[in-house]
Amino acid sequence: MDSSESVCPVCGQPVETVVKRHKTLGAWVPVWVPGPCRNPACEAYVAEGAAPVQEPGKPAAKNS
Repeated sequence: MDSSESVCPVCGQPVETVVKRHKTLGAWVPVWVPGPCRNPACEAYVAEGAAPVQEPGKPAAKNS
């Protein structure tokens, strides 16, 4: 993980870093990625209580 702060690719405002995971060789591995933009003036804005957006081509996450 690099030491730089995550920023929104659209407006350039700082965003939080969130942890996602992917499976590699049978083990779940954490991946730190930029979180959603919380700047209301940005076109990539995501409201605080909004449901996460599913990435194209990936199945929906299961809560188990």
